[in-house]
Amino acid sequence: MNATYEECIKACLECMEACNVCYDACLKEEDVKMMADCIRLDRECADICAFAAKAMQTDSPFTKQICQLCADMCEACGNECKKHDHDHCQQCAEACFRCAEHCRKMAS
Repeated sequence: MNATYEECIKACLECMEACNVCYDACLKEEDVKMMADCIRLDRECADICAFAAKAMQTDSPFTKQICQLCADMCEACGNECKKHDHDHCQQCAEACFRCAEHCRKMAS
């Protein structure tokens, strides 16, 4: 497996973890309704990150397309998380943008 894959897989798995942590923490916030978009995007983003990592690990012929979609979803999730002051949201946004960057390189 080439190094580009490895870095991107690592970014995807870190992002998945950050999204899962954020998702769980958002559910515990007082105003859960306000966090609804964040929760939804965390869940979808974690799923696509796991899927993208698996696609790279198995050298899927659709890796580029999956990574492109992953980058778009990571960016959407990062933009939503960035709106909230909670630490878990800010950390998640960082992980999302980092993953989006790696996935874009992969897709190009």
